Amino acid sequence: MTESPKASQPILIGTQRPGHEAKAEKDRDWEPVQPKAEEEKPGPKAEAPSPPEEKPSTQEASPAEESPRDYFVAESNLEESDFSGLQPPTDSSRGGKVEVPSARTGFTADLEAEMEAMLSGSPLDEIMDSSVAEMNQEMLEEESKHKVRVAAVQPDGVIVEIAGSREQGGISIRQFSGDLPAVGDEIEAIVLRFVPEDGLYEMSIPNVAADASAWENVREGMLLNATVTASNTGGLECSVGALKGFIPISQISLYRVENAEEFVGEHFDCVVTECNPARRNLVLSRKAVLEREREEAREKLLQSLAVGQIHEGIVRKLMDFGAFVDIGGVDGLLHISKLAWSRVNHPGDVLKEGERIKVQIEKFDVDTGKISFGYRDLLDNPWDDANRKYPVDSVHTGRVMRIMEFGAFVELEPGIEGLVHISELSHKRVMRVSDVVQEGDKVEVMVSRVDLAEKKIGLSMKALTQPDPTEEEKAEEERDTLADIPEKKVPNRAKGSLKGGVSSGGSDGEKFGLKW
Repeated sequence: MTESPKASQPILIGTQRPGHEAKAEKDRDWEPVQPKAEEEKPGPKAEAPSPPEEKPSTQEASPAEESPRDYFVAESNLEESDFSGLQPPTDSSRGGKVEVPSARTGFTADLEAEMEAMLSGSPLDEIMDSSVAEMNQEMLEEESKHKVRVAAVQPDGVIVEIAGSREQGGISIRQFSGDLPAVGDEIEAIVLRFVPEDGLYEMSIPNVAADASAWENVREGMLLNATVTASNTGGLECSVGALKGFIPISQISLYRVENAEEFVGEHFDCVVTECNPARRNLVLSRKAVLEREREEAREKLLQSLAVGQIHEGIVRKLMDFGAFVDIGGVDGLLHISKLAWSRVNHPGDVLKEGERIKVQIEKFDVDTGKISFGYRDLLDNPWDDANRKYPVDSVHTGRVMRIMEFGAFVELEPGIEGLVHISELSHKRVMRVSDVVQEGDKVEVMVSRVDLAEKKIGLSMKALTQPDPTEEEKAEEERDTLADIPEKKVPNRAKGSLKGGVSSGGSDGEKFGLKW
């Protein structure tokens, strides 16, 4: 078998092919940038070298150097005619020669002006410090409240900028029940959590419940709106969207709840205290929301309180020493001595729990927050007209209220009492007040003195009675009485001896059978 001449023919590549001998060196169609030689100038300090300038090179390429195009053609199987349509760009086609960017060259005039405008008025140290502080800024705490400025209003939410930081947050459009805020408005918002995917904080309007339709949207600490569906001995059963929850009876209100059934059908905001999707367990607390609202109202109210102000409150609890009154998140003590102008044995004699009354602030401690109220000062003061109603030497009927060692207190009217001193009880010497009067007795008294400044009235009982006569007065009276009686005349008797006989003679007893 004879070999094919094609198989024995060697395969030529590159410059081995005929007609592709090395051609003469052609001029370059690009010139390298030649840096300008630095000139040293004498002086105390060497100046910084100026940026290199590009100048067209007049030197021809050395024979050792070859054109990039020639090298590409030589190493490929393409003909030179294939590059005939490719011409280097001219200055007219590319708008002049483009300089190669270099770190040693200066900025353009436009860029210099822009950077100058950004840095104007701010030293470089402050800019660097603010940048470092921003990088080291800690994450905002959950449930923390901040002032935010509305940056944009979108169909599904509101983008806000958090004051005091460069962070931004998003608030659901459902949080706004009324009109949406405008761009630039400042509002308050609470941080719920940070969403890394969006790079934003999820935020909520204070005291506005979030929307929960699935377990993945619920977490502990968030605020939800619950609807009470039923009650039992342990608390309330409620629904939160499509979820079922439970409110323990101790978490329904700030005060003890006796009948939980009265809350069935109501809607109120609650805080999630326990969330377990695996066990379908959702525990809520309305008390936590009420405590939060009361604390916020307390802080605002404490800043505005002052002695002498009059507030309307609710009697929360009665004690032996007084009553606690709530004036809107702030409790104060109404002492028993400030309940009425008359003597009060127990606050229950004047007030009832749950009753609305008006009280006046008498004492207020800013540091401790303790408040003392007055109630009787808002009522008519009977002492204002006491001088006219109870003049000196006037006689009145009163009731003995208290007995002391030094006398008895007699109530002339509710709020006005007078003292009958022990020396004014009787003309006789009195060892004990109880020997003359008892508590509850009605007595007549005469006003002996009135002191409106001290709110004191002196009374007397003996001034209305006559003193008992002395022994001398009694003897003299007896003598006067005997002197007024006329003297009776005794008839004359017959003269002679008595018929009865005398001891010396007989008695005539024998006549009657008597033997002496």
